[in-house]
Amino acid sequence: MYGDIKKPTHLDDVVFKESKAYKNSNEWSWVNPKHGEFDHPANYYESSLEDWHCFDTLTADQECDVVVIGGGLLGSSAALHLAEHGIDTILVEKNRIGSAASGRNGGQLTPGLARWEAEEMIKRFSYEDAKKLWHFTSTEAMTLIDQIAEKYDVNLARKRGHITAAVHEGHLIALTQGADARKYLGEDHTKVVGEYELKALIKSDLYKGGLVDDLGGHIHPLALNRALVHGFCKNGGQVFEQTEVNSISEQADGIYVQTVTGVIKARKSVVIAVHHNAFKLLPEKKQTAIPFHTYIAVTAPLDVPITELLPQDHPVYDTQLQIDYYRGVSNNRLLFGGQGTGTSWGVGHINQYLLGRVNKVFPQLNKVEMDFCWSGVSDLTMNGATDNRKFGNKYPIYAVHGWSGHGVAQTVRIGKAIADDFSGKNADYAMLTKIQHSDILFGRLLAPLAIPMSKGWYGVTGMLNPGKMVSF
Repeated sequence: MYGDIKKPTHLDDVVFKESKAYKNSNEWSWVNPKHGEFDHPANYYESSLEDWHCFDTLTADQECDVVVIGGGLLGSSAALHLAEHGIDTILVEKNRIGSAASGRNGGQLTPGLARWEAEEMIKRFSYEDAKKLWHFTSTEAMTLIDQIAEKYDVNLARKRGHITAAVHEGHLIALTQGADARKYLGEDHTKVVGEYELKALIKSDLYKGGLVDDLGGHIHPLALNRALVHGFCKNGGQVFEQTEVNSISEQADGIYVQTVTGVIKARKSVVIAVHHNAFKLLPEKKQTAIPFHTYIAVTAPLDVPITELLPQDHPVYDTQLQIDYYRGVSNNRLLFGGQGTGTSWGVGHINQYLLGRVNKVFPQLNKVEMDFCWSGVSDLTMNGATDNRKFGNKYPIYAVHGWSGHGVAQTVRIGKAIADDFSGKNADYAMLTKIQHSDILFGRLLAPLAIPMSKGWYGVTGMLNPGKMVSF
């Protein structure tokens, strides 16, 4: 039906324009007024790609084997891999493909399961189970993205290498321990470097050293999202945008997915891939995640080559409590993100904050201007790992949420694991469902208070013990 859906195509720089997505009350986007006045401007990612296909809204009842709810990276990956297995699949998205966190994140590829890294897995599992989980979320996740790019011949602006920069010399101990844990689990792509060696990679005086990770890297996340849907369509999948799901109901002959404009009967399964709003559709009302707001800006073209700041084009995040993360993007621009809040901060506050951080990290820059700035919403679990569920009586229902601000590559890998589990190919997804999560009583209501209180507490402990690495 959609075999002619084109691949994502990158522009040389950007076209300032209105977004094709609909406004979300939880998020905002801004562009510098010198480039025009827009009611709902496209963020950098949408502006740096050619306009793409807009799928129709569901207008009539449908029937298929599996319904995937949510057109972000998780849902699109699950749909693609289901379709590759020959399973009749429909993907529905309440807004536009990649309009939420999957098309608004920092685009950094780092290993781990949300905030769980190798050390955490070793503490919680047997050696063999920890090793399996680590490779699932690291080597396998990164390899899968490369395989998809090759199979469907898509340009994802994929770059290799990543740096975790230590803002305190004591943090090098934690980074060294993390690298050692990864080697213990059979993955050796890291090197801990000191202050002077790091300066050859990041032209900033802020850092005392860091961890260089050759496995990680960065990517254009919206291009990745569109590439997954492109592949899904080539395999015969159907997509409906502007199609919000109100409820799901398991009955004797299938699962009925009720949308605003029609009903889709799933004969065999449903995948719920709607991030922090998943609890609205879950029959299990256990709330294991709370939402939090994050922010990203992209500069105007800089007055010095980006290679004078990041000579080898590494993306970076640091080890301060409220992390900075940044990387070079097209036409000599710098993408810079940071801050996580319980309520949405306004564009004026965030622009000032992020511009101040850019100048702090790279004081050698002159007259830095922001061309783009936007907010996004992620979700946070108590233990820092994703909550992966499988339930249902006669028919399996899958749901994943709680990314805690991390996991571009792992989201794609879990989408494949869902398809493999449904097809009976392996037990990878079953491994994820064994991770236990605590209910957060009144969690969503308390998020505006809980997040600043937690950050305040960690800030105090950080002042008392600055060598202890705690990042939010």
